[in-house]
Amino acid sequence: MLLLILATTGLFSCKQGSKSEEGAGAVEVSNSKEKGKGQKLLSNPVYKFIDTQYKYVDAAGQHLIIENSLPKGGLKYTAPDGKVYVYAVFWTRITNETVNPFTLTIDFPVDSFEFPSSPERYFKILIPSDTMTLEKVSLFNYGLSNLKPFLDSAIHKPSSLKRTINPNESNVFYFVILSYKGVNGTLRTGLNLKGQDLFYRINDKVIACGKINLKDFTLQK
Repeated sequence: MLLLILATTGLFSCKQGSKSEEGAGAVEVSNSKEKGKGQKLLSNPVYKFIDTQYKYVDAAGQHLIIENSLPKGGLKYTAPDGKVYVYAVFWTRITNETVNPFTLTIDFPVDSFEFPSSPERYFKILIPSDTMTLEKVSLFNYGLSNLKPFLDSAIHKPSSLKRTINPNESNVFYFVILSYKGVNGTLRTGLNLKGQDLFYRINDKVIACGKINLKDFTLQK
C-alpha cells in the first residue's frame, strides 16, 4: 500500500504556476521540454495547458498541426475487479490548414504497455467518445464527464478513433491513461506524425497507433 501511495504521488503533474486536480497524487506543476520536436506556447490562454506542438508542412507549404495537452487527474480509480489504478486525462488537437479533408484512424489494443524506465509498471490507453472542446480546458478532467462508467466498460476492450477533419477546421479528442503502480517521475504524452503513420508517446514509450491519409508532410523545423 505504501508503494502505491508513493507512486501515485509522483505520477502526474502540470505546468509551473498551477495545480493538478485535488486529491490523491495532486502535485505542483513542472515544465517539460522536448528539444527538436515540440515547441512551447505561451500567449493564448489555452496554450498554458499545451505541452507540445508539432507543425508539419508539405511541398506546397500547407500545414497540419498537432497539439498535445498536459495531464489532469492523478486520482485513483477502482476497477470492477477491485484493482486500483491511477488515471490521467489528456487531449490532442489536430488542425487542418490544407485545402483537402483528411481522415485519421487510431487503434490501441486491450493489452497493457510497460514503461521502459519503470519496469513492471504498466499502463493502458483508452479513448473516450465524448466531444472535447477548448472551452473545457479549465474544467476538472478537461470536462470529461461520467468517467467511472466509461472506465468500467472500456478497461478490458481495445480503443479506437476515426475522425475526418475538413479544411481550416480542428478536432479535439481525449486520451485517458490508466496506470497500475504509477511511474517514476511525471507523465507526459503526445501524438505525432511520421510520414502517414501516427505514433503516441508516453514518457519513453513510443507506440505505433494509426494512420492519416495525407502524404508528403514533414516536421517543420
